[in-house]
Amino acid sequence: MATILAYTSPALGHLLPMGALLSELSRRGHTVHLRTLSSGLDHARGLGVSVEPIDPRIEAIELDDWKASNPVGALKLSIGAFGRRASYEIADLGKALTTVQPDGVLVDVNCWGAHSAVEATGVPWASFAPYTPALTVAGVPPFGLGLKPMSGPVGRLRDSVVRAGVSWPLERPAVAAINTVRSRVGLTPVGSLDQFLRRAPLLFLATGTPFQYAADWGENVHMIGPCAPEKAHGDAPDWLTAIDRPIVLVTTSSERQGDAGLVSAAVDALTDEPVHVVATLPAGVDQVPGSAHATILRFVDHDLVLGRAVCAVTHGGMGATQRALARGVPVCVVPYGRDQFEVARRAEVARCGTRLPAKRLSAPRLRNKIREAMGLTSGARAVADGFAATGGVARGADLFEHLVGGN
Repeated sequence: MATILAYTSPALGHLLPMGALLSELSRRGHTVHLRTLSSGLDHARGLGVSVEPIDPRIEAIELDDWKASNPVGALKLSIGAFGRRASYEIADLGKALTTVQPDGVLVDVNCWGAHSAVEATGVPWASFAPYTPALTVAGVPPFGLGLKPMSGPVGRLRDSVVRAGVSWPLERPAVAAINTVRSRVGLTPVGSLDQFLRRAPLLFLATGTPFQYAADWGENVHMIGPCAPEKAHGDAPDWLTAIDRPIVLVTTSSERQGDAGLVSAAVDALTDEPVHVVATLPAGVDQVPGSAHATILRFVDHDLVLGRAVCAVTHGGMGATQRALARGVPVCVVPYGRDQFEVARRAEVARCGTRLPAKRLSAPRLRNKIREAMGLTSGARAVADGFAATGGVARGADLFEHLVGGN
C-alpha cells in the first residue's frame, strides 16, 4: 500500500470533489495525508484520512475576484491571489513532504506553488481540476468567455483569433507569476498555462462527456466524472419531509461572490408556481423575500434535496451543477464569473439545462428559463450516463495507483 499526500487550495468547492477520490484511495488501504483549508477539516476527517490545515497565511489571501466589475478584471485579481499564495505553498508543501515521505502526491490545480514544488522533487504526482482548466484543445473554445464551440475553418479561425487577441494578453501575467515560482525551485520556465498544466504526469478532470466537450484533451488528461461526495444516508429532516410540492434547488457559491440575488430572484420568480424553493447560501445568508413555499438555509446536503428536485438553479459552480446532473436533474445556470460562463455554456450545448447571464437576471426571465429547463430531463439523464461511463473515482484511483507503482 502507498502513502499519499494531497494538497488543496483554500476552497471548499475544491476539497469536496478531491475528497471523493481520496476517500476511495483510503478505502483501498492506502494511507492518505491531506493538507486543506481549516474550515474543511471536519469534513476531511470523515473521509478516513489524516488531515492538517494549510499555512494560515495562504487562507488569509482572499480570492477577491468578486470585487471586479467584469470578467477580465476578475481574472486579474484571481491571478494575483494565486501568485501570492504560491510563495507560501512552496514551503508549506515542502514541510508536508518531509513529514509524510509520500509515494505519490495529489495537488489542487490552483496551487501553482505546490505544483512546482512537487515537480521539482521527482516524486510521482498528479493534478486535480474540479473545473475545466485553461488547456489548449482543438475544437474547444478558449477558456473563460463561455463561447459556443464552432467546427470547421470558421471555428478554428475564431478560436485562434480569440486566443491571440484576448486569452494570451490575459494569460501572460499568470505565466510570468508561475515562472517566478518555478525559478525559485530550480525549474525551467513554461510558455503558456497549457504547458504548465500539462507538466503533471496525470491531470484529473472532475467531469465527463457529453457535459464536457468531446475532443482530444491529451494522453495525460483523464475525465473521472464529477467526483461528487457519497450520497447522504439516513432519514430526511422533518422540514424536508413536510414539503408537499416538487422542489427547485437554488445554489450559490461557497466563496464570496455577488450571487445572493439569485436566491431572491428565484423566490420571486416561483412564488406562484406549484413548486417549493430550497436555497443554500454557504457564503452567508442575506435578506431574501419571504414565501410560504421557500426554505432558505446556509447549508444542506444537496443529495437530500435532489431526489425530489425537478430543477436545480445554480450559480454555475461546477460542483453544484454537476451534482444535480449526476442525479439526472436538469439545471438552469446563472453564471456570475470564474469558470461559470463555461459551465453555463456546456449545460446549454449538452441540452441538459438553460443559461441566463447574471446581467440579464430578472424574475420573469428566470421563471421562463426554469420552465424550459424542466423539459430537458432526457438531456440531464444522458449527462448522468456519461458521468457514470467515465468510471468515476474508482478509475481515478486505478490511474493513481498505477502512477505510484502500486506501492
